[in-house]
Amino acid sequence: MSQLLEVLDNWEGFAAINPKSNSLVESKASRLVRLIANADGMPSYRHQYLLREVITTDDFPQLFGFTLQRDMMARYRAADVDWQSYCAIGRLPNFNPGEIHKVMGNDNLLPRVVAKGEYLVGPVRHARYLRQLAKYGRQFDISWEAMVNDALGAFSDVPQPMAEAVTYTRAYHATQLFSSAAGPNVLLFGAPITDVDGQLVTNVGTLALTITNLETTLNLMAMQTDVNGRPLGIQGIHLVVPPALKFTALAIAQSTQVAYAATAAAAIPLVTANVVSQVGIKVHVNPLLPIIDLTANANTTWYLFAEVSQGKAIQMDFLDGATDPEICMKSSDKVAIGGGLLSPMSGDFATDNVFYRVRDVHGGTQLDPRNAYAQDGTT
Repeated sequence: MSQLLEVLDNWEGFAAINPKSNSLVESKASRLVRLIANADGMPSYRHQYLLREVITTDDFPQLFGFTLQRDMMARYRAADVDWQSYCAIGRLPNFNPGEIHKVMGNDNLLPRVVAKGEYLVGPVRHARYLRQLAKYGRQFDISWEAMVNDALGAFSDVPQPMAEAVTYTRAYHATQLFSSAAGPNVLLFGAPITDVDGQLVTNVGTLALTITNLETTLNLMAMQTDVNGRPLGIQGIHLVVPPALKFTALAIAQSTQVAYAATAAAAIPLVTANVVSQVGIKVHVNPLLPIIDLTANANTTWYLFAEVSQGKAIQMDFLDGATDPEICMKSSDKVAIGGGLLSPMSGDFATDNVFYRVRDVHGGTQLDPRNAYAQDGTT
């Protein structure tokens, strides 16, 4: 019982599963929680009797699923979703392919207009990035034997694997947008790669992660140009590294001073200010990089991303109105001989198992390659 109470601690503050019957479900869920916690201080025999009575009603699966949904969302939202710092977030209304349009031309240099001259319409070109959602999910079950052996405590471990599965899946797919088994994803990085606007963009190299090489890469990003050759001044702010480069990245981003040799023959290194630490680089350690990247350079490859508000390199999309994962419970398909009602927690006909299912809808796409840079660390 104590395990179940712990599971239900964080249920307040999250939206109901069925908004149309929000007040009814909220009221029933509140009573269920009070009963399980014995908030009214009932004698033990009466408390156990009422619990058994509730478990044999049709409301219990819905209410228990309701509390599990709340607990899963509490755990999911408390998880570290660091990839959202450098990955844009979008919405799509359905599963049909969607587009992100790129308009070029209106931001060009303005031509001079002579006295009484006409303002002319400049040449404008359009391009598009494609995006689409997909559905992901898994079924979780609890055996009838587990319920008999552990009573209500058998449900205490249900929300955690669901929350972890959703968190892991989203992070994995977000990382796959810029990393692949062959190294930096060729859909985003190239030397060069062609953007949808037709511009050739070089945004991948072989430099190792050092202060000097980070400065070089920052300058390369800043010098990226649009289709008209105009420098964009992109600022690479987010440094994404595998765990093996964590301390190197932190030392580069946070050290106030750096030692250098004035000449090749200098016996004593000199000290100067580390200007990179003043740029505001944000370090992100992504443990999935060496899992997705199967090359020998997986532990030396590092990535730079622009602030999302300045330019988007990758984007994860979610279904509009259903951005959170969904959990639901399967109704029992058993009927007692003679027509008597069976406990809804008695499980399904074939296995006696009680089934829950988690569903998540999302999709990802690569956008403007100018807003990211990858170095594989081989030189």
